[in-house]
Amino acid sequence: MSRWWRPELGLAVVVLVLGVLVVVGTLDVSAAASQLGLGPRFFPMLVGGAMVVVGLCYVIDVVRGGRADPEESEDVDVDAPTDWRSVGLVSGIFLAFAALLNVLGWIVGAALLFFGLSVVLGAEHKLRAAGISVVMGVATYLLFVKGLGVSLPGGPLTGVI
Repeated sequence: MSRWWRPELGLAVVVLVLGVLVVVGTLDVSAAASQLGLGPRFFPMLVGGAMVVVGLCYVIDVVRGGRADPEESEDVDVDAPTDWRSVGLVSGIFLAFAALLNVLGWIVGAALLFFGLSVVLGAEHKLRAAGISVVMGVATYLLFVKGLGVSLPGGPLTGVI
């Protein structure tokens, strides 16, 4: 392997490529702007553009010899083994969300997604996590559907909200 190639450069290139893919993918979105003046392309373009800028800056930094320093402020045991159970559960929750979104609708699907992730990642108060998950599901639905004019699947709650 060449001396110039390092893991930091790999991450920089991945961020840059993902940013370009988000921007290019967003160009196909065609919908009118919402009452707020922002259309469904605004946030993806903002995030994609930021990823391109950060990726470019990171690539330049790494090519110039910059190195990632270990984070000293985090309380992380670098010798601890990976928690593959949590990785698998989080991955499974996201895959289930993607598979069931059109059947359950956004509000129910997102609430289950948020609740499942909070439990897997260690929420101590399950009832509070469930309540917050429902509020987040409804809030994100209203923000995107009513605020930005984005169409999200309603599932069994179609017409209720």
